[in-house]
Amino acid sequence: MKQGDFTKLAESYIHRTGYSEVILRYIAEHALESFDSLKIADVGAGTGKLTENLANLGYPLTAVEPNDAMREEGKRYTSGKNVNWQKGSGEETGLETNSVNWLLMGSSFHWVDFRKGLEEFQRVLMPGGFFTAIWNPRNLEVSELHTSIENQIRQFVPSLKRVSSGSGEFTKTLSRALASSGLFTDVVYMEQEYDVIMSVERYMGAWHSTNDIQAQAGPETWAKIIRMIENEISGMKEIVVPYKTRAWTAKSLK
Repeated sequence: MKQGDFTKLAESYIHRTGYSEVILRYIAEHALESFDSLKIADVGAGTGKLTENLANLGYPLTAVEPNDAMREEGKRYTSGKNVNWQKGSGEETGLETNSVNWLLMGSSFHWVDFRKGLEEFQRVLMPGGFFTAIWNPRNLEVSELHTSIENQIRQFVPSLKRVSSGSGEFTKTLSRALASSGLFTDVVYMEQEYDVIMSVERYMGAWHSTNDIQAQAGPETWAKIIRMIENEISGMKEIVVPYKTRAWTAKSLK
């Protein structure tokens, strides 16, 4: 499995949790208050977890995803909702110039060429439009179980570099990087902690959707990691998984 290639993981993404709709409501009230019509884009939409959150809030939107398998799974997952799916990437969305009020990337901005992505987002956004980069990492520090699992994973893969957690090096300087880009201003950061109760099946399914660990561990070590996690939750009927939605929102200088 290649790092960043989610083709083989598309069906497992159904087990992942969505994002804090509380945070999304707060951002939407600020980002959309001056626009008469709503035009929203979820770029790097994957199988539609963030897309579903936005649709549940009543917003019509366009979901943009480069991976064919993920996009097809997203179409099925959001069937019946007011969502238009199309192929595109963070660097080349395929969206029209000045066509979107609010553009979001859910757990995917770290995969994009930073400068090319921001230039593309500014092109797509209407004057005064907003960009939000949002992640939903597990809140490890409040859970002994998940801290233990994470520590044991690093024993299996000592050189592991997590790239999709939303709590890594990329996000440490994100506010400063957005503000100094010359393309965006008024950067606002928000976060919310919350718990999700998962069945064992869903919990293990969520682990199977993890790309960065699988790609770096390799098949044999990954199988050992899965057995370790299964042993850690042995006897449990439900697992309480703590999350922390983290969102950075910036206004276009256009």
